[in-house]
Amino acid sequence: MTAVRVIVEGRVQGVGYRAWVSRQALSRNLSGWVRNRGDGSVEAVFAGDQVTVAAMVEACRSGPGLAVVSNVRQEPWLDLPPPGFSVRPSQQ
Repeated sequence: MTAVRVIVEGRVQGVGYRAWVSRQALSRNLSGWVRNRGDGSVEAVFAGDQVTVAAMVEACRSGPGLAVVSNVRQEPWLDLPPPGFSVRPSQQ
């Protein structure tokens, strides 16, 4: 089991990005969460097997149809989230 935190930059708010991430993560049986950040980016934590987590991070580079992703930053996340995936309130 591995976990990562990603920050996705670009036009990723107001285009259904969080809902898309949630659906993608659930379909891959990943745990974690996603939320909008006050700087216009989207932050997410994904936990699961290493191959599936890596595939999810790669999928974040494109996102849903209306998104325009300019950058995806990734770092290890030490606290494994509980089972399931949630959309958290936006961070200010």
